[in-house]
Amino acid sequence: MALLEVDHLSVTYTPRDQPANRAVHDVSFHLSEGEFVGLLGESGCGKSTLGNAVLRLLSPPAHITGGRVAFDGVDLTEADDEQLRKLRWVDLSTVFQSSMNSLNPVIRVQAQFADTFAAHKVPGDVTERATELLELVALDRRVLRAYPHELSGGMKQRVALALALALRPKLVLLDEPTTGLDVVVQRGILTRLAELRRELGFAVLFISHDLGTVLEMADRVMVMYGGEIVEDRPAAEMLREPRHPYTRGLLGSYADPRLPDVRVSYIPGRPPDLSRTHAGCLFTTRCPHAEDPCRTIHPDLLPDRGGLVRCLVAQENRLPVVTLGSAEAATVLGSHFPATGSLDRPADAADAAPVLTVERVSKRYTSRRGMRTNTVEAVRDASFALRPGRVTALVGQSGSGKSTLARLVTGVERPSSGEVRFTGEGGADVRVDRLRGRALRDYRRHVQMVFQDPFSALNPTRTIAYALSRPLANFAGLRGAAARERTAQLLESVGLSPAGQFLDKLPHQLSGGQRQRVVTARALAPEPRVLIADEPISMLDVSIRAEILELLGDLVRERRLAMLYITHDLLSARLLADEVLVLNQGTLVERGATREVIGSARDDYTRLLLDSIPNPFGKAAGQQTLPST
Repeated sequence: MALLEVDHLSVTYTPRDQPANRAVHDVSFHLSEGEFVGLLGESGCGKSTLGNAVLRLLSPPAHITGGRVAFDGVDLTEADDEQLRKLRWVDLSTVFQSSMNSLNPVIRVQAQFADTFAAHKVPGDVTERATELLELVALDRRVLRAYPHELSGGMKQRVALALALALRPKLVLLDEPTTGLDVVVQRGILTRLAELRRELGFAVLFISHDLGTVLEMADRVMVMYGGEIVEDRPAAEMLREPRHPYTRGLLGSYADPRLPDVRVSYIPGRPPDLSRTHAGCLFTTRCPHAEDPCRTIHPDLLPDRGGLVRCLVAQENRLPVVTLGSAEAATVLGSHFPATGSLDRPADAADAAPVLTVERVSKRYTSRRGMRTNTVEAVRDASFALRPGRVTALVGQSGSGKSTLARLVTGVERPSSGEVRFTGEGGADVRVDRLRGRALRDYRRHVQMVFQDPFSALNPTRTIAYALSRPLANFAGLRGAAARERTAQLLESVGLSPAGQFLDKLPHQLSGGQRQRVVTARALAPEPRVLIADEPISMLDVSIRAEILELLGDLVRERRLAMLYITHDLLSARLLADEVLVLNQGTLVERGATREVIGSARDDYTRLLLDSIPNPFGKAAGQQTLPST
């Protein structure tokens, strides 16, 4: 008997003022003891809803409307609260996506372990047991005295993992446990997770939108789309021969940035509206291999070459053969994105005069607690220049000083030493670090930001037209019909066409990629000369990241913008940037042309960033991807 059995499970959201949304439909799978299973899919595909249904953590208006979930012989769909309480954390535990939200912010870490032990009447010394658990996840016992806000994102997620393992459960459900963490921290957590699983023997259901990360670790992978499982097969087989076009599209989003020619793909279109009834395959409108029967016949999940696939074309062996990890993987979806190093550039871009120059800039922050003063040097002696028509990537981990440099460049903060110079209209040289009042406001017309999180960067209560009208009113004096006309032009320039379909929509009515296009359009509204893109794709699904990178690259070339692209991801830097600056603990440790820095990195820190990038094709080629004990 399997440890976890899910049979024909369906979950429906029934909000009061909106049509019912069928988030999960007729899903069946099993998970054996000690097995590591990945559950993959884009945002909104139903994977987190499925995970919450397994844990019986659904909240209204979500309800299980069919099927059953059995864990270790117990029917969870029929279990009462007392039965569930005895199972949770003892046999079945979870690590949620946001570690800050899953830890109580007003009590110390030790008290959170004490609460867990007390709730399940675990005897013994709390400090001793909690210390052992922290050592399991490679944390020092001093963490026990800390509050959650005093820990980094990676440390908080390790604490959450230690709490999940506190009572030695048989199954751990991980819901996007590394989303929002930089690649080095993510790699460290996943490496430790793999080691703990070998030591303790627990099973894992790993929910993620990051196919590359899961394929490196999983025994078996299930791919979810539109509330349904569309493919289920062993990870090694999925790497060698993915059988669903959607899986192929996800895999096409990965490549080794050190290769001479790097191409990745994106999946055009949007996921289906699950509040409506659909005829045929749900992926038809986005599928490059769809045939006429796909539009009218809904495929079943059927056995196929050692796994399961929900695709009529695959079941009838008419899918083309794809060499994964090469240009063909992207081409098969009909849209590929070559490395920007091979794209056409203005001939004079490399020799153009800098529009913004940072000279030997340092930034120190001083804090005082009681009689003690603490000084942190966030940036040390940094120098670089931004040129029109070129992208400079600033690469480093969280906390390396990237966002501090962005604040210095935009004039939000002033350096402790050094200069930030902007070449204004007519060639006038402006000291940004000395600007005040109206002069600083005028400067910000020329330097605009594309923010990291498109979901929080837009006012949820205001239309897209309003969001774009504000910079037009503030910097260009446009209002009324003139502002609306210019707003429509901006939307068209970022690929949101026809603009009339988007002007009066609210942000929640757009996909993540569409919202990021709106955020980019807003930054373009004042017609800036410099664009600061702060992790603009880190919150997006891998299936649409290349689409946004392609947009940014086109804007830089067509508008002769100078761009500072801030990221911890060297793959995206390889695709977009002309020049790479590597920042480690506030110091620039390596710089140069993108292909040189990434293709033949000299600094150990740069090589660490490269080695931390998920590379599922390394597993397919038999390479070691996660260190073993």
